[in-house]
Amino acid sequence: MTEQGGFDLGGLLQQAQAMQEQMEAAQEIQAQQIVTGSAAGGKVTVEISGAGVFNSISIAPEVVDPDDVEMLEDLILAALRDGSNQVAELQENSMEAMQMPDLGSLGGLLGGA
Repeated sequence: MTEQGGFDLGGLLQQAQAMQEQMEAAQEIQAQQIVTGSAAGGKVTVEISGAGVFNSISIAPEVVDPDDVEMLEDLILAALRDGSNQVAELQENSMEAMQMPDLGSLGGLLGGA
């Protein structure tokens, strides 16, 4: 249905629905991906889903020093941060893959040229 000025509200709604479906599909794919954060050259690792769920942690025995618990805490924190940064990058890449549809004359309704 085309209104004055050539604005097609039905087409715009279809584009918005298609974009929503694409976003949901991208989020589902992203949530299924697993990233591994690491520290100390891989001696401490964490696995995190693309949805931000921590799945596992692995600590090599050689980094466990009962006299230096703070170092182990720092290594775990570093691995968590590394994994979280990778999840954020995964999310950013997923959003960049989504392209905004051509909104046609909607810009005119919002005061654009």
